[in-house]
Amino acid sequence: MAELVKKRPKYLNLFEIKLPLAGWVSILHRVSGAGLFLMLPLLIWLLGLSLGSADSYATFKSITGHPLVKLILLGLLWAYLHHFCMGIRILLLDMHIGIEKAQARTTAIAVLVVSLALTALLGAKLW
Repeated sequence: MAELVKKRPKYLNLFEIKLPLAGWVSILHRVSGAGLFLMLPLLIWLLGLSLGSADSYATFKSITGHPLVKLILLGLLWAYLHHFCMGIRILLLDMHIGIEKAQARTTAIAVLVVSLALTALLGAKLW
């Protein structure tokens, strides 16, 4: 009976597995959602600063003027846009639209292109 048990890997290395593009986009969807959730306290704090008094708005401007903070906000902007676009793709998949292999690859590419293009467009406004 011991010979019939297959040895399974102890960990899953995503770089050794040949995931389709839709799989990578799905992983990015989860990563972007987790990033948005973890950075929510920062975003709420920045919102509070921007809506407070004139002094707190000046503090908000000085904080968001720092290049590192702008880079973090640009990453959060991409995370939001990717999560949004991928969410629309998942809703379409739930309605059985685009479930064939070729269409799934095309919509995965579309999610990446649209989210990166919108990030570049809105990120130019941020910088």
